[in-house]
Amino acid sequence: MKANPRGDWTADDVKILVRANNLKLRQRGTSHAVITNIRGQHLTVPMRKPIKPFYIRRLTALLEEAAT
Repeated sequence: MKANPRGDWTADDVKILVRANNLKLRQRGTSHAVITNIRGQHLTVPMRKPIKPFYIRRLTALLEEAAT
């Protein structure tokens, strides 16, 4: 995702990434999800298809913040 944020990323791709990295995902209705890392930082992502590159870049940054 980090190498290609403009890819055709879907909500299922985001959910797989979240589960693989032990992040919390809270669905806000059907249109948005709130992703939280272990430091308590969060990101609200619209779960429409495809997910815009801005949100993919923010999600990868959230993952990197949790790793440091």
